[in-house]
Amino acid sequence: MISSKAGTDKTKKKMRSPSKQSLKQKFKCKEDEHLLPNFRNKKPIDQRNSSTSQTNDYSNLKLKNKKSASNQNSFKSQKDDHFHTTHTNKMEFRKKEKVVKYATKLTARSEILLPEEVGFLKAGKGESTADITQVEIKSSVDITSATKQFDLSMQFGPYAINYLRNGRKMLIGGRMGHVAAFDWVTKELTCEMNVMESVHDVAWLHNETLFAIAQKNWTYIYDNQGIEVHCIKKLNNVLKMEYLPYHFLLATTNDSGTLSWLDVSIGKMVQRTHTHLGRLDVLCQNPSNAVLCCGHSKGTVSMWTPNFVSPVIKMLCHRQPVRSVAVDQTGRYMATSSVDSSLKIWDLRTYNCLQSYKLASGASNLTFSQRGLLAVSLGNIVEVYQDICTKTVQEPYLKHFVGNSISGLKFCPYEDVLGVGHARGMCSMLVPGAGEPNFDALEANPFQTKSQRTEAEVKSLLEKIQPELITLDPFELGEVNRQAVLEKFEEKTKYMFVKPPKVDLKPRKNAKTVNKFRIKQRLQQERQKKHSIVANETKQTLVRNTITPRKPESKPSVLDRFKTKTTKK
Repeated sequence: MISSKAGTDKTKKKMRSPSKQSLKQKFKCKEDEHLLPNFRNKKPIDQRNSSTSQTNDYSNLKLKNKKSASNQNSFKSQKDDHFHTTHTNKMEFRKKEKVVKYATKLTARSEILLPEEVGFLKAGKGESTADITQVEIKSSVDITSATKQFDLSMQFGPYAINYLRNGRKMLIGGRMGHVAAFDWVTKELTCEMNVMESVHDVAWLHNETLFAIAQKNWTYIYDNQGIEVHCIKKLNNVLKMEYLPYHFLLATTNDSGTLSWLDVSIGKMVQRTHTHLGRLDVLCQNPSNAVLCCGHSKGTVSMWTPNFVSPVIKMLCHRQPVRSVAVDQTGRYMATSSVDSSLKIWDLRTYNCLQSYKLASGASNLTFSQRGLLAVSLGNIVEVYQDICTKTVQEPYLKHFVGNSISGLKFCPYEDVLGVGHARGMCSMLVPGAGEPNFDALEANPFQTKSQRTEAEVKSLLEKIQPELITLDPFELGEVNRQAVLEKFEEKTKYMFVKPPKVDLKPRKNAKTVNKFRIKQRLQQERQKKHSIVANETKQTLVRNTITPRKPESKPSVLDRFKTKTTKK
């Protein structure tokens, strides 16, 4: 019995084994029902024999082989497509890698071409940079930098000074008529003359070949040899001048309160505006948008463009007359000084006062450097402040005693040099960290040759900006004037709903209407003729009936002389 049970168990196990295989195959076939559509009509597994299961196994094997063959073919096609796509992707990745490598090379080259860095003075513990004198700075720097600090004593002051845009040339003009242009690095004199009139201001034009001088009555333009080229009589009694390099405009102010813009490239007066704000002896330009800022005697600062007759912005900055105005290179901050010894920093984006300082005396001149340093002249002392716009400064960065009353301040572009014009000449002082260390040769090249100068002049003339584009916010030029568009749209909608006026149109005459008109005209003429004939006949008959017949006249005789004569009345 035991053996029989074991045999039955074995037979049961043998009977169960094909069913398990068939279940696995069934699940596989259910996954691939699109390949085996007739498999659903099979009988249940328990009612099948081992022989049927074997036949099903063989059929499933054949189907598997067919499936594998079809899968292999599809895999080959997919493999080819995948190879094609991967090949194209690899090519794109290689191109991108080349571009990235080229960009890294260019950045490395640019780093090589920009070797200079900004350097400021740093004082030790318990010391201040304001106590460092120019003699100490000159003794500690190299020879080439030490030669940039010098003094010129002259007797035709006070002097107005101006640097060229690339920082290579310098122009000075004395109030008693002395004018000189020279290369301040090599101390090579370009030209020197005496105009025999009072000189109020000097300004370089687009390059070193031309410069303008505001003399006693009119404004004159000279070349680099000191020869007079133009005499502009429309710019009379000029006190201050500013040159706008990207617009080729010479802006001037005079003692009668007139603001003028002259286009130097074509010699045309663009705009001449009378401000009605009194004498204009305080003028500066905003380098970012070419807007002119003028200081007035009532403590206000007005901003002007050649497109408007009235000021674009008018700010009340001080309670006393404004003595000087300066705007930094970014166009964000403006510094103003007044007679009441106050110095204020303004944010031109919000027109709010950021900092307010009380100085020892009223600052007569203000100027910003390329790196944001502010130079202030207090009588015969020059003070330079660092980070004065963003922080509250307690003491100056540098301090220098000139010895004479200061008449002009200008930072030299791309150099750590501040030019100071005073009553007995001019001096050049070293201010570490004032200038931009790396220059753009396409923008301003201190080492340009004659051919490069002519090419730069032609390029600047081709890229000249029209004066109509001078706005307070230059980013508005690329935007749409929404208000004007809405106004035009409203006007169009108004005319769309208006009834058109009635127009009397004469229809075109056809041949039939023309003939009818001619027939009517002919009949009317005939009737008029008949009427005239009848009228003439009746008139003649009426005349015949009304006239009395005359008596026959007798022949004259000899006795007629004895008859009484009728007297004529």
